[in-house]
Amino acid sequence: MKTGESLLQAADLAATRERKYLGRKRVNKVALTLSLAAMAFGVFWLVWILWSTLQLGVSGLNWATLSEVTPPPNEAGGLWNAIWGSIMMVTLATVIGTPIGIMAGVYLVEYDPKGWLGTVTRFFNDILLSAPSIVIGLFVYAVIVARYKQFSGWAGAASLSLIVIPVVIRTTENMLLLVPSALREAAYALGAPKWKVIMKITMRAARAGVITGVLLAVARISGETAPLLFTALNNQFFSSDMSGPMSSLPVTIFKFAMSPYESWQQLAWAGVFIITLAVLGLNILARVLTRNKT
Repeated sequence: MKTGESLLQAADLAATRERKYLGRKRVNKVALTLSLAAMAFGVFWLVWILWSTLQLGVSGLNWATLSEVTPPPNEAGGLWNAIWGSIMMVTLATVIGTPIGIMAGVYLVEYDPKGWLGTVTRFFNDILLSAPSIVIGLFVYAVIVARYKQFSGWAGAASLSLIVIPVVIRTTENMLLLVPSALREAAYALGAPKWKVIMKITMRAARAGVITGVLLAVARISGETAPLLFTALNNQFFSSDMSGPMSSLPVTIFKFAMSPYESWQQLAWAGVFIITLAVLGLNILARVLTRNKT
């Protein structure tokens, strides 16, 4: 009798396991199908956008586009002044925001990981990281443009730097947290001062990740339009004077794409293609640096 009962219990247990296995298998198939469908949906729109950018952007790309300034309606011209203005403001914003972001990230990990100042800094950094770029543009407009009554490239660079800083802070903090504490302890045991441990050990170990974060921040600000509309405004002519209105590629694209003139619309698509290539190149570079790190 006991043997028969044992066999029945074993059979019931096997049947229960089989039902659970089949249930998990069905759930896995449903989840896999939904995941593939979501991926296909996203890839479809991405490919469509890239194809439209390639198809319409390449047709308007020539030497004049890269060497001449923005033209009046229905006349030939290019985007050189907009490209140069974007390069100047993005470069200056990166130069301003990168050291501030790196130093703040180092402070949060190495000096005040659980203190009240570190907690407050993380809180405000999260707010700044998620703030819409148009809010940042309005803030810089109120602080700089409205006070000095002048649109300028300096104000544009300031607004872009406020977008760079939280990205670099978060990336630096995350990369430094990945550095094993044993490396720091070994350096301290050898008598190295804290600043040298940070410079020679932790930052060197996290260097690839920090550079990746900086590149991603640059890629983000390269296409920002709203902050520049309120700060740098626009300039139809070539100018390297940061104290006056300065043209930029995103603002020029916005202006030309909204116009009824076909020549301007063609230049807008050429500008979209240029920005897409620049952002794609920065993302590929970031991926290469991350791969080398691992």
